[in-house]
Order: sequence, then C-alpha cells, then structure tokens
Amino acid sequence: MSVSSPFKMRLVHLDLKGAPPKVSYLAEVFPLFRALGANGLLIEYEDMFPYNGHLRLLRATHAYSPSEIREILHLATLSELEVIPLVQTFGHMEFVLKHDALAHLREVALFPNTLSPHEAESLALVRTMIGQVMELHPGTRWLHIGCDEVYYLGEGEASKQWLQQGQNNKAKLCLSHMKAVASHVLAQHPTTTPLVWDDMLRAIPEDQLSASGVPQLVEPVLWDYGADLDIHGKALLMEKYRECGFSRLWAASAFKGATGASQALTPIEHHLRNHMQWLQVAGGGPVDMLQGIIVTGWQRYDHFSVLCELLPVGIPSLAICLQSLLRDCLHLRLVSGGFAEDVKARVEDFLGISSLEITDFASEEAASFPGSDILALVTQVSLQLRSSVDALLERDRYVTGWFSHYHRRRRLIHPVMVQHIRPQVLSLLARWSALEQELQAALRRVFYPDAVEEWLEENVHPSLQRLQGLLQDLSEAAGPPPLLASPCPDTGQDP
Repeated sequence: MSVSSPFKMRLVHLDLKGAPPKVSYLAEVFPLFRALGANGLLIEYEDMFPYNGHLRLLRATHAYSPSEIREILHLATLSELEVIPLVQTFGHMEFVLKHDALAHLREVALFPNTLSPHEAESLALVRTMIGQVMELHPGTRWLHIGCDEVYYLGEGEASKQWLQQGQNNKAKLCLSHMKAVASHVLAQHPTTTPLVWDDMLRAIPEDQLSASGVPQLVEPVLWDYGADLDIHGKALLMEKYRECGFSRLWAASAFKGATGASQALTPIEHHLRNHMQWLQVAGGGPVDMLQGIIVTGWQRYDHFSVLCELLPVGIPSLAICLQSLLRDCLHLRLVSGGFAEDVKARVEDFLGISSLEITDFASEEAASFPGSDILALVTQVSLQLRSSVDALLERDRYVTGWFSHYHRRRRLIHPVMVQHIRPQVLSLLARWSALEQELQAALRRVFYPDAVEEWLEENVHPSLQRLQGLLQDLSEAAGPPPLLASPCPDTGQDP
C-alpha cells in the first residue's frame, strides 16, 4: 500500500491490560489495520506477556504463551505491520506492584502504581522485564518504556529524604530513573531506540532537560486525546524538545478509550477531530522531527479500572482516524460539524456499513469487518437495555401506581395488576436474555472468558437483575396476602 502522510509511521496501539483479543481475532484484524493505512503496532502487553522465572506471577490467567507471541509477530509481518513492544518501567506498574512479593518496591507503600527509583532491586526488576520482552522481539527498532503518569513520585519516605539533599528535585528524580532504564536498553540493544510518553517531561525547564542526557537516549511521544488541541501550544512544545536536543518526536492520538473510564460506545466525531488537529500540529511543527503517530486504543484507564470500549466496537473510529491521516485528507474541512464527507463515505464502503452514526450500528446487518456483530449487539445493549428497563420500572403506570417501592417491600398488590405487569416483565426479560446469549457467544469468539464475564456483569446483568427482582416480588406478592390489621407504622426499618 503506497501512501503519503506527514506521519511516516502510523501505529495502532493494542492495550492488552483489558479484554485482550485471542490470536485468532488478531489474525483477522491485522490485514484490516494495514488496508486502512497503518504500518505498525504498539503492543502494550502488561500482564498478557508470558513472563517466566520469578516473574511468572505477573502473568494473567490467559496470558499469551511464547508461541502465541511469535504467532502474533508472524501475523504482523504478513500484514507488513512493524511491532513495537511497550514495557511499563516507572508509572502504571500496578500489574507488578500489586503482588505482595514485589510490594516493597512501591514508591508509596500504600499505592501500587509507581516504582521506587531508589531501590537497586527496582532497576533489576525492570531490566529483567525488558530482557524477557526483548528476547521474544529480536531486532525491534524501538522499545516503548512507558514512564507516563508517575503519580506520587517524590512522596515515598526514601524520596522525601533524597529531596532534602543539595539541589535535588522531582524532575531530577524522574530523569535519573528514565536515563537509567534507557541507558540499559541501549547498552544491551544498541540498535533499539527507547520511546517514552512525554507528560513527565513537559514542565521540566529546558536547561535541566538538556543537561540530563535524556534527549540523547529517548524519543518522546507527545500525547493528547482531546477534541480541541492547543495546536499552537503543541508546536511550541515540539520546538522546546528540539532545543533540548531530542532528534525525533512522535505524536499520540486516540481512536477509543479516552472519553470515559466506563465508556461502552465510541464517540467517533470526538476522535476524528483529535486526528484532524494532530494533522495541523504536524503541519506547523519543526520540519522532519515527527517520526510517526501512535493511534492509541485504551482498554482500561489503569490496571484496576473497568473496561472501556471493546476493540471491535472501536473499529469504525479507528478506520476513519487512520484514513484521515493520509495526505489526501490533510486539507479536508469538517462539514456540518461532522465528518469529512469523502473520508466518511470511503470508510462506510470499506467496512460495509451504511452510516457512521452510533444509533445506526444497532441495526447494522451488512457490516463486513471482523467483530461487527459485537458492535451491533453492544450498541443495542448500550442504547436500549437500561432505558427499556427504566421505562418499565420507573414510568409504567401500573408499576408506579400499583407496585411501587412501598408495595414491593410489603408484597402488596391488587391481583388484577399482576395480569398487567407480569407479561411485560416476562417479555422484556426474554428479549434481553436472548440477546445476552447471542452477545456472549459473539464475545467468546474474540475474547477470553474472564473478559466476557466482566463486560456482561458490568453492562448487562444489572438490568436483568432488576427485571428478575421485579418478577420475584410479583410472585411473592401474588401469593397469600399478608395478615395485616393496619398499615405498618413508619419505624424507619424494613418490616
């Protein structure tokens, strides 16, 4: 595929710390990524990597095996997608530091997110993790070492003591660890360049950043997932990094997972705007500094948060975002506050969908991309399940008038009202139970059982349990009436 873009590398980010896809699904979507304009992958394995030895405890239940990692790399090669692995080495270390055996390496004893930069064992841990990942990724040109959102840095007891000495400050503390990790990567793998997220670097004064030696070791990835980028501010930040000695920069946008920790459906227009503005940044920044762009697709905000939009749900957004990055899209303007029309039409045709409007996905039957059935079913659940249950329980005249919360607690109901309410409950429960079974089967083809269970428990089961609870209360209320001489006095407690 021959394209021209201001971003030479266009990487799709696979965030595997939540709902990691089975290898069989990756085999289906890698050719699609390539056809849409991607030429690389940033794979954030987290606990899906098959760590071994004393690090075996880091593995998730369904972690990929070494042979599956090799198969993923082979599939990427077949689709001409260059793979860059990501290993967290500072912040977002929850999947490591949550374990009791490694909890002593936390910056703050209570929180498992940040690694202490003072312990010699911390650097040894990171070196071992990097070594095992690199062993399965020989010859990779880049290795992403994370280093974003290093929360609570400087707040551990060892850091507090260190900060009281001489000219020490938090920026120096951050840069020293980053330098130690990057130096190790380059010493062991001279042809591999470390990448780092840039948020910990932004506020560091130019002179301190320049003197640290870090600009000669890493390439920063400027990330911003908003729909209203400060384009001028980004250009100034790129210029700052150039002045500090960084020779190459990367950008990072988002196609999903950046608009809400529990987001189920992807707001496509938000992400398209984000990409169109990154194109403007690319056009106004230092010439030839941008190495590429990472189109992130976060699956969790962190190791402990709920799932964001599932990968199949985000594919229409990914498609239009990748297509927007190609040169022939550079000067397209957004029409009617929505999508650039020719890009929209090309993506709709490519994916076999009639519209990129979220409300249309629920009834989409002609879609041809892998996982389109999941998109349709998830859309139905997200747009209709809770609202239909709310309509029955909170707005139906028979339920609110004759089987209110007061009546349900006391199992009181006029017998004729059972005939009005029960058929509605049974009909709604049958409809959504059948859809749940269909969705469960679709999800199981793509994801492992724990991810399927989590998504259904978060998004489907609460509404079904409300219906089942109403049905149970109806059954109990329709039995022999309670022997009450008068209404229960309001004691503030359940009778």
